[in-house]
Amino acid sequence: MAQPKVDRRVRRTRAAIQHALLNLMLEKGYDAVTVTDIIDRADVGRSTFYSHFTDKRDVLDDSLDGLGEFLRTHRDAAGDGQLFGFSLAMFEHVHEQRPLLRALLGRSGGAVVHHRVDHLLTGLVREELAALGTDRQPAVSIDLVVAGVVGAYLALIARWLDENETHTPRQLDAAFRRLVLPGVSAIIGR
Repeated sequence: MAQPKVDRRVRRTRAAIQHALLNLMLEKGYDAVTVTDIIDRADVGRSTFYSHFTDKRDVLDDSLDGLGEFLRTHRDAAGDGQLFGFSLAMFEHVHEQRPLLRALLGRSGGAVVHHRVDHLLTGLVREELAALGTDRQPAVSIDLVVAGVVGAYLALIARWLDENETHTPRQLDAAFRRLVLPGVSAIIGR
């Protein structure tokens, strides 16, 4: 079913509000940003803000939902059906958006941001593992496998962002795959 076309003004207003939040997060971190800050930075009225979003968390969630959709469209970016095919696209996106993601996921990111990104990655990893449709019961619960994979992603990204690591996205993806895929493959029998 086709998505209804959203009015250009609505898209521009929502984008202005999202950009305002993200820029403010770069300046002072998520926790310190208020709705009033966002309204002032986006140059919209309070009623306009609330006609699009319920609060700053809603703005953040909407922005991160876009990232989730981006990663889902890149699930098999290499075209080889590889497990966690979105991985390289994710590392490339992090590299391209480094200053923004440093504010979101680095040490200055708020707990709400970390939780939301963790939730997003958990969903993606769980979807990939569920799609495998393994017939046998894995030796380790899928919940623990998902937690381990997501933890590895978040640890590599946080270190890369906070420590100004010079690795390329391709090198990070290769490191992730060497560290995680043998264990996941052994557990799920792939």
